Amino acid sequence: MSFEWLYDLLPVTFYYLMATLLLLANITAWVSILFLVPGNWIVVFLSALFYVFMPVQENNGISLTVLLIAIALAGLGELVEMLGGSAGAAKKGASRRAMILSLLGTFLCSILGAGLATPIVPPLGTIMGAILGGSVGAYMGAYLGEVWKGNQDVDRQEIGRAAFIGRILGVVGKMAIGVIIIVMITVDSFI
Repeated sequence: MSFEWLYDLLPVTFYYLMATLLLLANITAWVSILFLVPGNWIVVFLSALFYVFMPVQENNGISLTVLLIAIALAGLGELVEMLGGSAGAAKKGASRRAMILSLLGTFLCSILGAGLATPIVPPLGTIMGAILGGSVGAYMGAYLGEVWKGNQDVDRQEIGRAAFIGRILGVVGKMAIGVIIIVMITVDSFI
């Protein structure tokens, strides 16, 4: 299925309209990273759809090379988030239960943090609230996981602190990689 028939009716306008919609959808997907949604992969998927369905005219269109680089960067983003989020806590001796509760706490508290901070400073408050809320949730989940397990051999606060810092570093690293992907896709689609 292709939109060539519509492209013939509105040659330049249609293409740039679709490229703008792709940019807006990619930014929305990027923000979803804050809530443990694989936003970078959604950006890659949407860009792949654009690559497949939008006919390439002259210098317009996403190249296969840029799409493959975006796939590699999305994989790197997942690796950064995974290593940042769990490596520090695991290094401190966190149990599997603490790691699972840390993820659950991250998800729930990132939504709560974004909801509470959005009315204060609308666009920036949402992002900062989700990052801080998710990090606090990671701390609480790791700490409670160790309490629930009854693990007296580890320092629960140290594990929680490692999960807190790891979550911040992981999500910031993944979002930075997401910005690179979006800029690369946007430049390639508009220029």
